[in-house]
Amino acid sequence: MLWTIVAILILLWLAGFAFHVAGGLIHLLLVVALIVGLFQLFAGRRA
Repeated sequence: MLWTIVAILILLWLAGFAFHVAGGLIHLLLVVALIVGLFQLFAGRRA
């Protein structure tokens, strides 16, 4: 589930680069996607 959200956020970020819309918001979404992805990666190793 989280990997799907991460993938969608990264695609939205790439679309933001392509169409130059909502610049700041797109970068914020990318940061959120990276944090969630890293958290899931490290949490999965501990479990």
